[in-house]
Amino acid sequence: MTKKAVIFDLDGTLSDSIHSIKYSGDRTMERFGYGPFSVEQYKYFAGDGAANLVRRALAAGGDTGLAHFEEAYALYREIFAENCMYRVRPYEGIPELLAALKAQHVKIAVLSNKPHAETVNVIETLFGKNYFDVTEGQREGLPIKPSPDGVFRIQDRLGLGADELLYLGDTATDMKTGKAAGAFTVGALWGFRDRQELEEGGADAIIEYPLELLRFT
Repeated sequence: MTKKAVIFDLDGTLSDSIHSIKYSGDRTMERFGYGPFSVEQYKYFAGDGAANLVRRALAAGGDTGLAHFEEAYALYREIFAENCMYRVRPYEGIPELLAALKAQHVKIAVLSNKPHAETVNVIETLFGKNYFDVTEGQREGLPIKPSPDGVFRIQDRLGLGADELLYLGDTATDMKTGKAAGAFTVGALWGFRDRQELEEGGADAIIEYPLELLRFT
């Protein structure tokens, strides 16, 4: 199998960022008398954009009617913008994987449901400016994953066909995104979710460690 580009999810795939999400979420929910919530709970709150994270946290706190959503969402965005690098680090093996892909002249891109400005901040802080060929975060007015639109935008910028893309992520949302775009889709077991979810999401392959991805490039 020869792939010309790998598209990476960010949270739970490239970056171990759960503590930044929990920190910002707990500070937000505290305003309304909810939380704190566990790391495991945040692994399931996260993955489908900041708005859905806030909805899930509010519901878990008891605000099932989401009466506080607008205020909580604005507050979360403000807190997270200031703390998106809180205890964030690359997963073990990720820097080596990225270096190996670059040595193979494979393009690397990021597609995240994290807000775009924070996506860029995390990527540039962890890996350096212009290290990735394309970086796409969540932008207002554009559909988030599992819509394949972000993959299509990256594909167009790289000038590649769907059969030349590999998509790596850690959630069913990621698997559905990659499949909808026609990419070969690989599930990452070191992230936020488990094997069953990745299988049910339609993963073409599942790996336990980052460097295993090289079998498919």
